Amino acid sequence: MKLAEIIEKYIPGDWGNEVPGNENPYQVSCIRGADIVPIENVDYSEIPYRYISERSYNTRLLSVGDIIIEKSGGSPTQSTGRVSIVTEDLLKERQNIVCSNFCEAFRVKSSWNPWYVYYYFRFIYDQGVFFNFEGKTSGLKNLQMDNAFSSIEIEEFDRSIQDKVANAILDLDHKIAINHQINRKLEAMAKQIYDYWFVQFDFPDANGRPYKTSGGKMVWNETLKREIPEGWEVKNLPYIASFTNGLACQRFRPTGDDCGLPVIKISNMHGEKSNEKEFVKSDIPESVKVYDGDILFSWSASLEVIIWAYGIGGLNQHIFKVTEKNGYSKYFVYHKLLGYVDQFRRIAQARKTTMGHITSDHLNQSTIEIPDNEIIYKSFDKEVAPIYSRIISNSQEVIKLQGLKDFILPLLMTGQVTIE
Repeated sequence: MKLAEIIEKYIPGDWGNEVPGNENPYQVSCIRGADIVPIENVDYSEIPYRYISERSYNTRLLSVGDIIIEKSGGSPTQSTGRVSIVTEDLLKERQNIVCSNFCEAFRVKSSWNPWYVYYYFRFIYDQGVFFNFEGKTSGLKNLQMDNAFSSIEIEEFDRSIQDKVANAILDLDHKIAINHQINRKLEAMAKQIYDYWFVQFDFPDANGRPYKTSGGKMVWNETLKREIPEGWEVKNLPYIASFTNGLACQRFRPTGDDCGLPVIKISNMHGEKSNEKEFVKSDIPESVKVYDGDILFSWSASLEVIIWAYGIGGLNQHIFKVTEKNGYSKYFVYHKLLGYVDQFRRIAQARKTTMGHITSDHLNQSTIEIPDNEIIYKSFDKEVAPIYSRIISNSQEVIKLQGLKDFILPLLMTGQVTIE
């Protein structure tokens, strides 16, 4: 049967307004295409709040099990047609939910398990099926939903079989989601320690007591326009770290028997899958090889700072590999850069033409306070290193679970494997 035959109801999107008004008084969480991957990772923090009319509020709110499909957007290597599903957790945390007008939601008939249908859409998306049903309007790709849903087939399995298949994959997704949640909490713990030591300046003094709270002397710094501990200096980020830009990897493709290294691009910085697999030759300079635990900073487009945890790769251009220098410790460098990235984003946004970015001049113009005693930042690294070791371990487990899911999903969906 066709996909169109299993759908009970279509629910259009509504982008609404940024602020409430007489005609748009109802606050909702509006799911965009950009929210699909974070929602899969149980991260709802960036879903925007919008305000819609009473009519939209009464007709367009989504329920548990509703499936959201991205109908506009995509890229040359990423089609439209990505899907998300409304879960109990999502609805509990964000309550009133609609999708944006670049998306559309649908509700399946009661004889169909919505999770099974969701995973089926994930399966056919990974096969590139939706590339066949796209039109272009002013450079923007649009999914021809009516044509796609009336053409694409889905086998009509008994509901009990659907439930077994969906639950098998859902178990893997739950474990992946738990790992992501744990990692976010661990990252927040490390940041809390950093803030306590280097923002509130309550790092342990020579007697093991919190410096500022215990009366440690603070002095005014004219450059930073605030007080910092006596004896501390003001430097820039390149003073504590080296910033090595990645390669234009298309010029360094593997040849002969060289299997190469996977290319790490901005779109891969969180270990996300890519429909476009690229490799770079294995003998690239060590300075642009990336290993688990390395600090990466995308200086163009998204401007993010991460600890890499997804295996050896070759660094693409537009990303810096950040390496500590002058005796400064890795996680001190990581948090100093992480704390500065919002300023870089403002700089990039102010000078944005087609794609916001920063330059080496902006790095050199940065101003950060530096402890006068290496014991302080090395003790900090010792404190947080076990946290980041756990984060890396959890991330590596996510990759393995994702690989297992990617392996088993097409087998289940095509009937090559059955569940007893």
